[in-house]
Amino acid sequence: MDFNVKKLASDAGVFFTRAVQYTEEKLGQAEKTELDAHLENLIARGDCTKNWTEKIFRQTEVLLQPNPSARIEEFFYEKLDRKIPSRTTNAELLGQYMQDAAKEFGPGTPYGCTLITVGEFQRRLGGAEREFLQMSAINFLTPLRNFLEGDWKTISKERRLLENRRLDLDVCKARLKKAKLAEAKAAAEHELRVAQTEFDRQAEVTRLLLEGISSTHVNHLRCLHEFVEAQAAYYAQCHKHMQDLQKELSSSNGDTFPNAFAVNASTSGVSAGPSPLSTATLPEVSPPSRPPNPSNALESSTLKIEEVKPPATGTRKAKVLYDYDAADTSELSLLADELITVYTVPGMDPDWLVGERGNQKGKVPVTYLELLS
Repeated sequence: MDFNVKKLASDAGVFFTRAVQYTEEKLGQAEKTELDAHLENLIARGDCTKNWTEKIFRQTEVLLQPNPSARIEEFFYEKLDRKIPSRTTNAELLGQYMQDAAKEFGPGTPYGCTLITVGEFQRRLGGAEREFLQMSAINFLTPLRNFLEGDWKTISKERRLLENRRLDLDVCKARLKKAKLAEAKAAAEHELRVAQTEFDRQAEVTRLLLEGISSTHVNHLRCLHEFVEAQAAYYAQCHKHMQDLQKELSSSNGDTFPNAFAVNASTSGVSAGPSPLSTATLPEVSPPSRPPNPSNALESSTLKIEEVKPPATGTRKAKVLYDYDAADTSELSLLADELITVYTVPGMDPDWLVGERGNQKGKVPVTYLELLS
């Protein structure tokens, strides 16, 4: 107990002395040993690396886990050195709900069957997301955390020690200036030499650690490439799953939902095709080629536009993407950017819809339209 009191008193005295030194340095009343320019640059570079690495690390955590409560839970698991429990992703949970709902509605019904299919693909998306999160945590977050909690703490500790050595050196310099007697000067010169040696040694240690920041950048660059690769693989998997889902839904529900109301190439934004912008905005974009005239025998012989009636349900609004000139009286001429009502009728070619604008009615090509709600 006596030892602890003495140590506490000693630490308090050192703290007070340091505070006085810092104050006198700020006021220009005390000499301050300056670090060499190279070491100052290394320190500034190290601080910059630490600050931006910390920001990138925190924001990557938010990207991978937007839920703050879940991040706090994972933080405590890491501090307790315990394995983080596996957490169901939102897509997996949605897929499970869909499949459970299908059991209630009846898996044999069109809605129940589709729920089962979509639910399965949602679970696949969730599995791809979980794999992406795991790979990103291992290959990107962990190296950044190791730098912040390991290398940087060591550098910070040595920098604090270097600052103490500098303050000790300045104290010895001030003591030598105040010494009057030869014996006091000799003792002060000896203390100065010892303090200078310790300062130089600590400066060299700090310099070597800070120069290691370059290798840290190289390591983080490699980790960044791995993170991008994991991200690209994840999005590619998601894209493939959604394409497979679209194909499966199109093949199974083609009779229930006509092809004209599916998302076509001109509005999907994924596959190549005309952009859903008018030619007035992008004059260099040419309209798609005119679709061939319907060759369906049923349509050509029995479908008369003037006799077609809109269905009770199933009509939609569509935005015209390009000007279109009707080839005959059965077609409707279009102007870019106008809105029309469209619908399909049994036996009609899937590349065409029936369009209405006021009292006018006629066939219109699907590729010239952007289907809205």
